[in-house]
Amino acid sequence: MFGWGVLKGMLVTLWNFLLTYLWPKKGIFTVQYPEKKLPLAQRYRNFPFLVYDGTPHMIRCVACKICESECPPKCIYIIPEKDAEGRVQKKPAVFDIDYAICMNCGLCEEVCPFDSIFMDHEYEISKYNRAEDLMVRKEALLKPWEYFAKIRPHDFERIEAKRAAKSAKAKPVAPAEKPSQKPDAGPTSPQQGSVPKNG
Repeated sequence: MFGWGVLKGMLVTLWNFLLTYLWPKKGIFTVQYPEKKLPLAQRYRNFPFLVYDGTPHMIRCVACKICESECPPKCIYIIPEKDAEGRVQKKPAVFDIDYAICMNCGLCEEVCPFDSIFMDHEYEISKYNRAEDLMVRKEALLKPWEYFAKIRPHDFERIEAKRAAKSAKAKPVAPAEKPSQKPDAGPTSPQQGSVPKNG
């Protein structure tokens, strides 16, 4: 029938109108941002960040570059730290993420074997200069492990349980003590098997 699409659209509008004003809890309302904000799901993902234990010097990242190689838009840049003799250390000297080209896919989090990079809930990151201000350096990416526990408690508990099990498995087991064996003194009397000498 001609005009049926218009009628269906008007019925949807009427239904939402009635829900909003007759049953306010089920109605459709505009969130008054920024005074009010919608709660985010725990698995919500935005731009990645790095975690550390205790202090920023205890960064979990070991500069293995797996996330850099797996990143589809190639927005992660890592340079390992070196000591005075030029030996590569298990720590990043440079860890930059270009938020301007990051597509929030979360692959870096999935491939990291050290639980050191996760997707954040922070979305208010507008900047004046796209080329410079959205290139986020290591120092700005670092956040404590407790921050991750706050925004994603379910994942925090799962990862902590996995790490605890791995740590317990890797812990060396102390060898069982062998019972001390006293040297055999031999029989002490003829009744115990000694052969008397003929004299």
